[in-house]
Amino acid sequence: MQANWAALEQAVAHCARCRLSASRTCPVLGEGSQKSGVLFVGEGPGREEDLCGRPFVGAAGQLLDKMLAAIHLKREDVYIANVVKCRPPGNRTPAPDEAAACLPYLRQQFVLLRPRVIVCLGATAGRAICGESLRITRDRGVWRQQKGVWVLPTYHPAALLRDPAKKREAWEDLQSLEQKLRELEEKPL
Repeated sequence: MQANWAALEQAVAHCARCRLSASRTCPVLGEGSQKSGVLFVGEGPGREEDLCGRPFVGAAGQLLDKMLAAIHLKREDVYIANVVKCRPPGNRTPAPDEAAACLPYLRQQFVLLRPRVIVCLGATAGRAICGESLRITRDRGVWRQQKGVWVLPTYHPAALLRDPAKKREAWEDLQSLEQKLRELEEKPL
């Protein structure tokens, strides 16, 4: 277990726990405010993210930025991470063993961030955080509380790019997130 951000960054930079490390250009730990209390978790880095070492910088990231802006947030207001820290070849879904190898890093991010709200972007993130029984089409938009943290599964921005019909449901989820953040502002830690 890493005691601070610098130690965690070093551990991820030198990680070889799974086969994804062999083909990565840059591991992608995450970015944003380490004090915001809001954590967005995606699946894993894509090609653009692997090249620059930052999460959500490609087309899905541009959409995520617009989604955040729609509820008066910026990337700098939240923390953005992924389940796996290295790009799966061809942007495929991470294999269960790859996700399991990276989960200790994500758990350490939880410990360091102490989020009040986690937004799971897509099925991979939803299953990693909420359990294998999660089905994104069935469970998206449904708040749950886990260990005192509010968790909201929703569609991954890449899914919205592939299927624009889902944008309406994603907008409902964003409005629900905005409402939850307002409620939590009224309730001190």
